[in-house]
Amino acid sequence: MLTRSALIYLSRQERLKEFATHFKLFKKLTTRFIAGENINEAIAAIRDLNARGCSASFDHLNESVTSPAETEAEVREYLDVLARIDESGIDSNVSIKLTQFGLEIDRELAYQNARRVVADAARRGNFVRIDMEGSNLTQATIDLFKRILAEFGLNDVGIVLQSYLYRTMDDARDLLKIPARIRLCKGAYDEPPEVAFPEKRDVDKNYVEVMKVLLSSGIYHGIATHDPKMIDATIDFAQREAISKEAFEFQMLYGIRRDLQEQLAKDGYRMRVYVPYGERWYPYFMRRLAERPANIWFVLKNLWK
Repeated sequence: MLTRSALIYLSRQERLKEFATHFKLFKKLTTRFIAGENINEAIAAIRDLNARGCSASFDHLNESVTSPAETEAEVREYLDVLARIDESGIDSNVSIKLTQFGLEIDRELAYQNARRVVADAARRGNFVRIDMEGSNLTQATIDLFKRILAEFGLNDVGIVLQSYLYRTMDDARDLLKIPARIRLCKGAYDEPPEVAFPEKRDVDKNYVEVMKVLLSSGIYHGIATHDPKMIDATIDFAQREAISKEAFEFQMLYGIRRDLQEQLAKDGYRMRVYVPYGERWYPYFMRRLAERPANIWFVLKNLWK
């Protein structure tokens, strides 16, 4: 099994991208979990998802934004995505990462860039989800989200929380007071035990507890997981509390547990699939594996599901 440090090293060697795609297994892996390199390929993938009863969320890949000019290119990409959603008639919203918009360059720049995308989405009746990244950016992300939400509506912009962080329950309760729409996931970054639960059972326990708080709020949230135990816990709680299937949605990543995605949709639950695309897929793909090397086995298993 490749070590985390080896995977991180490989993620920085983008010249290996073309070489790696000559190998059938690697190409099969990437085409299974990346929708394509351009917006047209992503739209085609989302049409297929829609036909299978799933909605979607565009996620443009770019992990090396280091200048204001590059952040402007990201804004233009997302404005184009929102326009293409309207033109094509597909059922999709968009997901953004604030580091792509300049969070690590200048926080005011990131705010202005994100606000432009949210404003355009709101004008079109669409929705923007602000993703959560590493714990070093959690507070800055929440602060910026609150600033944008104060200008727009509950159904214009939402945020993500990660159950492996100790602070997440407090963050959830704080955000619900505004209120806010939250996507709950476990989290995939490699975090120190000072800020995150090191044991999976504790991450899972916190996930279930936060999920219950979210579903009890009466606000429309996203329950993002591929874990059947977390899905069953959500369904059981919703049924016990008489929370309708239309009151929340499940969310998964493109290519992961397609069987479960389709089954939940067939069972009448709302299912949204995050669809990553873009020319910078190689570092994204390798970094996701590097965050937790055990993901390699998870990815391989999902080739046959």
